[in-house]
Amino acid sequence: MQRPSLVEIKAFVPSKDFATSLSFYQDLGFEVCSNEGGIAYLAYGNYSFLLQDFYVADLANNFMMHILVEDADAWYAQIERSGIPEKYNARLTAIKQQAYRMRDFTLTDPSGVLWVIGQNTQ
Repeated sequence: MQRPSLVEIKAFVPSKDFATSLSFYQDLGFEVCSNEGGIAYLAYGNYSFLLQDFYVADLANNFMMHILVEDADAWYAQIERSGIPEKYNARLTAIKQQAYRMRDFTLTDPSGVLWVIGQNTQ
């Protein structure tokens, strides 16, 4: 039996202050492709998610997203240069080599969502 095709999967990321979160993600390099009815479609090239004007502290503080990049050092440097951590009081951790063969770091958005940004290592 042939399975039906899948086009895309997107997460609905919560935001405590929708306007602040929109600004945060734009500063991070995401483009706002649409923004209607409390849902913004954000994209970085071919990769995207939905930012929602919805907040529950327990959800946001336990919500995690992962970005796989080619160069974690370049991403880290760009985030530091941009001033995002200071501007949004966003927690940025140091890059760390993980036992699961990935170098990664975390960035916490203004709502408490944890983004793990990393690159595969051999």
